[in-house]
Amino acid sequence: MTAELDLKARIKRTIVERLKLDMDPAQIGDSTPLFGDGLGLDSIDALELVLGIEQEFGVKIDDEEVGAKALASVDTLADFVQSKQLASA
Repeated sequence: MTAELDLKARIKRTIVERLKLDMDPAQIGDSTPLFGDGLGLDSIDALELVLGIEQEFGVKIDDEEVGAKALASVDTLADFVQSKQLASA
């Protein structure tokens, strides 16, 4: 469980740092939508976030459909990163 909490904290920190958001990473809820009514990210943010996630966690987001599901929230992003890391282990 601690590893999952650490992963989510790292994801939140990556989001804030890569997108230069003026907020504390802890303010991002695990299930808060990253786009639309949640954090309000846009398609430019999505591209930057994909690069950040790939660099930070060493996983590849292969296509737009997978990315759209993975980038829905911190929870879905954590699930995606964990599944990719397990698959490559």
